[in-house]
Amino acid sequence: METALTRHAGIRVPLICGAMYPCSNPELVAAASEAGGLGVIQPITLVYVNGLDFREGLRKIKSLTDKPLGFNAIVEKGSGAYTGRMEQWIDIALEEGVRFFITALGKPDWVVKQVHGAGGFVYHDVTERKWAQKALESGVDGLIAVNRRAGGHAGRRSPSELMEELQDLSVPVVCAGGIGDERRFREAIDLGYAGVQMGTRFIASAECSAHDDYKRAIVQAVADDIVLTDKLSGVPCSVIRTPYVDRVGTTAGPLSRRLLRWKKTRHWMRLFYTLMSARQLKQANLRGLSYKDFFQAGKSVDGIRRVEPAGDIIRRFEAALPSPVTPD
Repeated sequence: METALTRHAGIRVPLICGAMYPCSNPELVAAASEAGGLGVIQPITLVYVNGLDFREGLRKIKSLTDKPLGFNAIVEKGSGAYTGRMEQWIDIALEEGVRFFITALGKPDWVVKQVHGAGGFVYHDVTERKWAQKALESGVDGLIAVNRRAGGHAGRRSPSELMEELQDLSVPVVCAGGIGDERRFREAIDLGYAGVQMGTRFIASAECSAHDDYKRAIVQAVADDIVLTDKLSGVPCSVIRTPYVDRVGTTAGPLSRRLLRWKKTRHWMRLFYTLMSARQLKQANLRGLSYKDFFQAGKSVDGIRRVEPAGDIIRRFEAALPSPVTPD
């Protein structure tokens, strides 16, 4: 099945293995691409979790597959050092042949300029129409529509509501959130999405380096076990409800909420939360539920009942696609 996403990314199956901190290890990224989907490199994970020089890590992934790869760029305005490093990573990715980029959390105009100059494509994460319009003003080629069933930082609309809101914008729209089985995958395609992006489903894969307790929690969870907490990043984030989450609560304290509302302190508070959550998620990933930490996941857990190879997941989803129509 050919869609705008498959053409832009150069892939066979309109399915993206979404970038995840700290779970996008080289083996998972490569396995998703090798099977016909798109594995997306998360550079912070590659460098700070997997402990690899960025170019070295990218070449390791390329040694495992010769299929197209994607790159995830968090472009929220931050320190000059962070922006400079992201620019450098993007340059290296382009030098190494990556031509599909997914941006999030900021204005992607400078990424678009770099990538378009090399003949690549940029899709941007959005949760509603106003952010989509701002992204289009920056020249992006497509949208990743993050709905309310997503893991991590979820949106507020259902997949159908979000598609209805974005379908007239004349760019491809990819469904992100709540897809853990073939039925929901096919539903998204039938709604008019150019493809889907999945994260939680690939954490419960053989190639993912996440701790077995994390994978087991996903397999055992149902949609009602997913709760929102703002203690990870300062904005609501979907996690699996555990005794630890119940004990510490899901709401930031009054001082933190006040600082998050003020324009001058909002960025620094989010940075603080991000650094703290990065440490927590890394330790949870390495040590498992015995460490009693947060495990990000979306409502797609409803459709995930076993840990299996990433390639098997993609091939099974591919089989659920509508057959191409042969002209008379």
